[in-house]
Amino acid sequence: MLTASQLSKSFAGRALFEDVSLQVNRGDRIGLVGPNGAGKSTLFSLILGETSPDNGTIAIEKNATIGFLPQETAAAGDETVLELALAVSPELVHAQKVIKQHEAGHGSDDVAYHDALHVFDEHGGWELEPKANRVLAGLAFRETDFDRPARALSGGWVMRAHLARLLVMQPDLLLLDEPTNHLDLESLQWFQEYLRTYPGAIVMISHDREFLNQLVGSIVEIAHTKLVRYRGNWDQYVEQKAAREEQHLAAYKNQQKEIASLQLFADRFRAKASKASQAQSKLKQIERIKKIAAPVARGKTIKFHFPQPVRSGLRVITLKDVDHAYGDLEVYRGLQFQAERGQRMVLVGPNGAGKSTLLKLLAGALPVQQGVRELGHNVRSGYFSQNRIDVLNPSHTVLESARDMPNPVSEQTARTVLGSFLFRGDDVFKTVAVLSGGEKSRLALVRLLLDPPNLLLMDEPTTHLDVGSIDALIGALKQYHGTLIFISHDVHFIRAIATSVLHINAGRLTFYPGDYDYYLDKSKAVSAKLALTAGPDAPAVNGRKPETGKQNVSGPRKQKEQKRAEAEARNAISKAKREKEKRLHELETKIAALEEQQKELAAALEDPAVYQLGGRATAINRDLSVVAHDLARLTAEWENVTDSKSIVSRSDK
Repeated sequence: MLTASQLSKSFAGRALFEDVSLQVNRGDRIGLVGPNGAGKSTLFSLILGETSPDNGTIAIEKNATIGFLPQETAAAGDETVLELALAVSPELVHAQKVIKQHEAGHGSDDVAYHDALHVFDEHGGWELEPKANRVLAGLAFRETDFDRPARALSGGWVMRAHLARLLVMQPDLLLLDEPTNHLDLESLQWFQEYLRTYPGAIVMISHDREFLNQLVGSIVEIAHTKLVRYRGNWDQYVEQKAAREEQHLAAYKNQQKEIASLQLFADRFRAKASKASQAQSKLKQIERIKKIAAPVARGKTIKFHFPQPVRSGLRVITLKDVDHAYGDLEVYRGLQFQAERGQRMVLVGPNGAGKSTLLKLLAGALPVQQGVRELGHNVRSGYFSQNRIDVLNPSHTVLESARDMPNPVSEQTARTVLGSFLFRGDDVFKTVAVLSGGEKSRLALVRLLLDPPNLLLMDEPTTHLDVGSIDALIGALKQYHGTLIFISHDVHFIRAIATSVLHINAGRLTFYPGDYDYYLDKSKAVSAKLALTAGPDAPAVNGRKPETGKQNVSGPRKQKEQKRAEAEARNAISKAKREKEKRLHELETKIAALEEQQKELAAALEDPAVYQLGGRATAINRDLSVVAHDLARLTAEWENVTDSKSIVSRSDK
């Protein structure tokens, strides 16, 4: 569907990538990863034709459609949420506008109105609207939101509406840049299940490891100007990358030993007449060797002992008989809540259930309208929200802001922590006024960690963080001795931190005294969510579609011809499935054998004796190259068979 060949791109004299290629086939699920600034978003820009490569070409299959979700900003005008979700083409948007104006009594041209109805019908508008309703509901829009002007929504909800538009549009290639940033946990679970059965190809930039684990079949990494493709999900990519780096290092060391041995001989005997020709031969041999590039050092994991808060009493915070409402909308009545020292609790539940409201009540950011909020002995609370930037002084530099506290840390310590949260080099001298919203959010997070309260309340702390920064945050919170209550859609982060779960729905609290997996075992959150939004196009869960409330009505007896046709169809599917499973097994056996051969050859290169056997090392390197080529070819075939196998399996349900 898409072929990018020998691409090179530089900005301000810095090469983002050089001579890289990428093939995207129908049905591919690709995760695009790499450090911030490596060129992931630039690659999307090249595919979309917004930027031109310095060298190389991008070929897209004729008539293939591409849909793109940017990371942070997308336009919203006077259209309603539903109209935005239906804006799958310019022609359909124009037709919607004409129809809306005419039916509101503002359009007098009947010909234009009927033409618009024809265009709307031709583009499948009548079928798209029910689908848009289901998708919007799955992304947590209420039915009362459908007719609201999109511009009246917050930025995060506008992004959800644009995501709905892409899912309704269903392009052949879906490019998603951090699509989970603006979703709550339950909407994320719905979205994840929806993408499992998405018919087109998907390339996504994401720092959400669990999301990548659940969806992708390969990982493409952009780093150090190169692009490398790995088979499997995120966890498999991590393992394969480590093995690849180990093999590269072994081959590099062994080649350096060989070169050093040849150089030593040449240096020792070049001045000796009887050996001069041999010495010269060794130098020429060195020149002929195809040099293995030195391995690039891995970024070191930053370890830092964060300051710890003073110890609080056992009972940290209590809410008694609390009522809270927004106008006529009652969120809580008679709410009872208590947290004890050392708890690490995640709040989960559907959008609008009251998670953020509860967190704000606990933080004191919302006044208690009725009832009592009590802090325990020696408790100091701190609240981190995605909009928590009012504590920042616009005239301060990033470094000054990080140290602007009653007990400031040293400059070196502040710069170390800032670096782990993406403020590196001269970034620490930027003024707060010029920072983006995401940068301000990260800076507020750093300030909170450098002067932590003993009751920490956090709303989506991983948004705007890359994988390394999320790991730094996890490391900090694992050291933290206080009480933590948080909201997050990042399942990896939740699993790493939470030791208890509080489910909130319609103002009711249900406590689960175990980790996130315990909560999943004891609840039916995902199934219930999908059942609410089920329809003909609703995604399947575990291969089964949720019930829609309508029974399949058929005659009392099926005709023999119908039964025979169904039996033949089942047999054909089963046969195709068996053949694909057989081929899959053959490929996995061959791949395993090649991987073992690759490991043996790499181990052989580590033996110093190999380099004394005249050309043996070169032969092993040649064999290693052949094995790597065969491995790449069979791996590509394995991916294609796996994709087609999953399609057959779904059809067989």
